[in-house]
Parts: sequence; structure tokens; C-alpha cells
Amino acid sequence: MNTTMKKSTVSSIDNSASPFVQLKNINLTDCQWTNGFWAEKFKTCEDIMVPYMGEVLCGDIGHALNNFKIAAGEKEGEHKGMFWHDGDFYKFIEAKIYVYAQNKDIKILEEIDHYIRIIAKAQEADGYLQTQIQLRPEVDRYENRKYHEMYNTGHLLITACVHFRVTEQRTFLDIAIKHADLLHTIFMPETKHYGRFGFNQTQIMGLVELYRTTEDKKYLALAERFINNRGVYAVEHNDTTIGYPIGDMVQERTPLRESTEAVGHAVLALYFYAGAADVAAETGEEALIKALDRLWENVTQKKMYLTGAVGQAHYGASTNLDMIEEGFINEYMMPNMTAYNETCANICNAMFSYRMLGLHGASKYADIMELVLYNSALSGISIEGNSYFYANPLRMLNNTRDYDAHENVTETPNREPYLSCFCCPPNLVRTIAQVSGWTYSIAKNGIALNLFGSSVLKTTLADGSSLVIHQDTEYPWKGLVKLTIEECKDTAFDILVRIPSWATGATLTINGTKTDAPVTAGKYAIINKNWKKGDLLVLDMPMDVQIIEGHPRIEEVRNQIAVKRGPIVYCIESPDLPKHTSILDVYFNKNASLEATHKPDFLGGITTLQGELLIRKDKSESMYRTVQKPEFESYKTQLVPYFAWSNRGQAEMTVFMPVVWE
Repeated sequence: MNTTMKKSTVSSIDNSASPFVQLKNINLTDCQWTNGFWAEKFKTCEDIMVPYMGEVLCGDIGHALNNFKIAAGEKEGEHKGMFWHDGDFYKFIEAKIYVYAQNKDIKILEEIDHYIRIIAKAQEADGYLQTQIQLRPEVDRYENRKYHEMYNTGHLLITACVHFRVTEQRTFLDIAIKHADLLHTIFMPETKHYGRFGFNQTQIMGLVELYRTTEDKKYLALAERFINNRGVYAVEHNDTTIGYPIGDMVQERTPLRESTEAVGHAVLALYFYAGAADVAAETGEEALIKALDRLWENVTQKKMYLTGAVGQAHYGASTNLDMIEEGFINEYMMPNMTAYNETCANICNAMFSYRMLGLHGASKYADIMELVLYNSALSGISIEGNSYFYANPLRMLNNTRDYDAHENVTETPNREPYLSCFCCPPNLVRTIAQVSGWTYSIAKNGIALNLFGSSVLKTTLADGSSLVIHQDTEYPWKGLVKLTIEECKDTAFDILVRIPSWATGATLTINGTKTDAPVTAGKYAIINKNWKKGDLLVLDMPMDVQIIEGHPRIEEVRNQIAVKRGPIVYCIESPDLPKHTSILDVYFNKNASLEATHKPDFLGGITTLQGELLIRKDKSESMYRTVQKPEFESYKTQLVPYFAWSNRGQAEMTVFMPVVWE
């Protein structure tokens, strides 16, 4: 066991010493929100999201802490919750650590210490720690992969590393090291029994972070072993796989380095790709990076919704005709009403892109991060911060599905205060708690601005020099972003400013003078100069309303449009329509104009789009009929951001609307 640790970057990813990374992450606490959109979201996270989740998971409803107490001998009872519930509890602790890192509330640290004490007591002498197995005497360790031991392991390792980085205490880290050493003993040797075990691959990310924290190369080697094992064993059931789908569902039909298409369960796939990107950041392996490039393009260009959501179907088949659940199906097959789009999958899409941003330093990856954050991630939680969606469809109709038919109640017409499958809520909350750490990255000769939000950045550049920047903006509602240099070195360095792919016509000025640097949508604008205190860099992005159509191969949205303004995707919701009007009767007039109107007291403070839509008057009960010219009436209404829907009671909603071209 290592007795000394290298100084780490305070974040979920410490790529500060990773040799094959172009953009390296800042410390989580280097960027502090001051006001505006993300400051308000973090405040809700601090005051409502995390405390409410603690009440749920530490009580008898969520039962997660109870499971550890029972395993520790401090409580009588049996395991409750999904097999992956330990991992969800670790994610909650991770969110709590991020909040503590920002506010230094000693009560939060004491609560975390309390959890760690119980977890340590639940851990077995050789390092094994899985309450879903420990509390089931009839089940052996690593008997069957359906018990999701690897998933729990990954989140244990990640959270323990984050805890060490923030607190410099080893209490949680020592638990993780002991557990990872056992994992290495069992899984590093090449055996048929364990060769297909490493699915739901958060353990890859966790092992890389443990390597980055301890500098013990055996953890990196084990992470790579889990990658190498995928796709090399015969795809047929054995004693470790019975009870859970095989093949493409768990990304085991094709070795990762040969993969050209994202397949199977979307969360499993994207955790796998994110972990592989972490390994590539350390090894620089060209074949691995090229495979990740192909997979990222496949996800974002052929299997992703306008909202950044992924995982088109609850049930379906891969192109190899393997059964899949909650995941990727064929390219361009993008249903709206039955779109699954698990909140976890959407967040994983952003996590994968964040790692690819580090590897390549290209702004297109931050575009996806932003798209997810403002749309398909935030749609997973209510404005109040205490109820959740698991699935995030692009259209909702009343009474079209039996929402009680699914055991886990993952598809609901309203957000729920508790989901029996509780993976998504802590995943989203820990993401909201750490978004400030994604805002900037350290470039080789300066700083890169990835995301926009009013904040103060106090960081150290790659050469050790200090940099302080104030960012002032009303983004995402307005496109003006002001960066004021408060402190910097006296020699030239770069400021890289992301120009979003939608921001055609954006301008950059320095102290009122237009910069000579190219300002191109979808690229970083790179300004190199001798900066000085008081310099004002202003990015002005036109926030025009954009009418979006889908690729012709997306059959379900042919002759339909969606509305987007800046990074925000909009929708029409039934509370904004005449009573008893179906969302299916709403059409968009191509000649209509939409006006942005900010409403600070509506749905937490949002900008709506005011204008006229068309409502079809003629109705027919016939399934098919001869073509007739439809009759419409105009209706003045508003569109709301997609993330804000279903905060006014049960509602119908659609992102895409058929368009009338006359």
C-alpha cells in the first residue's frame, strides 16, 4: 500500500499528469459560480437536491445506507434495492463531497465521515465490499455478472479518490485500495470464468483514477485488461452470464478496437467508452483512440437526439439482432414518443465527450457537453430539485402507455420523488455539483473556456503562473459573455474561447477592438497576446431562433421541425394550449415568428418563445382517409425549454411539430 500520494487535481478526473491529453481539467474549486443560471442550479443542488437525496437514501425508503449498516452488523434486516444500489449511494456521497468542496460546511464532512465509518466496517477483511452479495448468503462472490459488482466497484473507487483529493484524508481511499487489490488478484489473471465479467464498466474509470491518485501502475494495467477482454470470448451463455442479456447488449460481440457502431445498453456502452478514453489518456494507444473517435461520431451523428439524449429504445435489437434494453438501436431510428433516453445515458454522453475534449482539444466535444447539460440532463430533475425522470422522451401523450407495467417504474408521465431504480438521480446531482470544473480547461500555453456562466476563475496555468478571470454573462438566455482579466503573468499566453457550432456570426473584441483571431462556429478562437490586468474580452453570440429539421433518414420527423435558441431546445406543452387540445393537433407555421421573452418568475426563471402556432380543426376517427386540405386556427402561445417541461402537473409535450409550408 502506498504511504505517500502525489498532489492531485481536485475533481472527478485528475488528468494533470496524463501525457496524452491536450486540455487538462482545472480544480473543481478553481471556478466558483457567482450568479446566473449555474449559480442558481448549484444553490438548488446545495440546499435541496443533496439534502433531499440524503433523506431518501439514508432512510427506509432508499435503504442504501441501511444495506451498509446491516453488512456492518449495526442493523438487522435484508438487502433492499437494486443490485447496483451501493454504486448509487457512492454517487450520492460524491455529490456531497463536491458541495463540501465548495462551501466547506463542516457538518457535511461529518456526515460523510459517518458514512465512511459504516462502509469500512461493512468491508470484509480481504477487501470485498458488495452488500448485495454479502447480504445474500446463497450467492457467491463474482458468481454471476448480473449482480453488477463491477458497477459498484467503479463508483466506490471514483468517490474514494474524489474524497481524498478534497479532504486529503485516507479513510475512504484505503477502503478503495484494499478493494482494488482484491480485484487485481482475481481479475488480472486470464481466466475463462472471469473473462466476460467486466461489463457495466465503471470499474475502468475507477481504476484509472486510482492509478492517477496512487501512481500504482497495476491499476492502469487492470483497467486495460478489462478493455482487452471485451469481444474476445464466445458469445454464448455460461454460468457467469445466465440471467442477463449477452452479446451486443453488453458490448461483448466485437472488440472495442474494431468497433464502428455504438451498440447495446447506452449507459454500459458510454461508461465503457469513457473508461477507455481515460486509459488512452495514459497510454496514447492510437488504435484505441481511433476506435473512440469512430464511436463518438457514430453516437453523436447517427444515434443522438436533438437534446443530446441517447438510448433510443427501452427494448429492441442491435444490428446483429441481439436483444438490447435501454439502449442503442439502428442508425437514424429515432422514435419520439417511445424514446427511452435514460438520464444516466445522457449524462454519460457528456462524460464521454468531456474525456474526448481532453484527448483532442476540439470544441465539438464541449458542444455535446453543453447540449446535454442544458437539455437532456436537466430534464431528469424537477425545477424544485426533488423529483426525477428516468426516461426522457421527446413527445408525451396522455394515456398512451401503462406506466405501472414496468417493475422499476422507469417510464412515468410525471417526475417521481423516488425511483426504485435510483441510478439516475445521484448521477445527475453529482454532475450539477461539479459543472464548474468543466467550465475551463488548462491548455498547453494558456486557458480554454468551454462553458459559459458568471463565475470567478482562480487557477494555475501549466507553467505554474497564476490566472484570475471574472466571467459575466446571462447565458443561456443572452449571448453576451464578458471575460475580465484580474491577474495574469506578464508574458504572452493563449485564451481559447469556444464558439458554439450554432453561433454563426459571433464576434470577439478585446477592449472594444475586434480581434484578428478567426472566430468560427464550432471551433475555439485562439487569442495569443500579452494580457494585462483589466483587459476585457467580449464574446457576442447572436441568439437567433433556429428552426431545426432532422436528417431525411429519420423517418419519424420527416416534414416536422423543432425549435432551438442558443443551446436550448424548446417544446410545446399542453398547459400552453387550449383545453382538451392534443399535442398531435399542433402544427408549426413556417411563416411564424417567435419572440424571446424572459420570465424571471416562471419555472425558476426561463426565457420563453412567444408566437403563434396552428391547431388543426378538422378531426376524423378514421385510421385512413382520402387526402383533404386541413383546416387550422391560429393560437398565440409560448414554447418553453425542454428541460422545464412537466413542472406544471401532468402534461402532454412535443419537441417536433409538423410544419405547414403554405
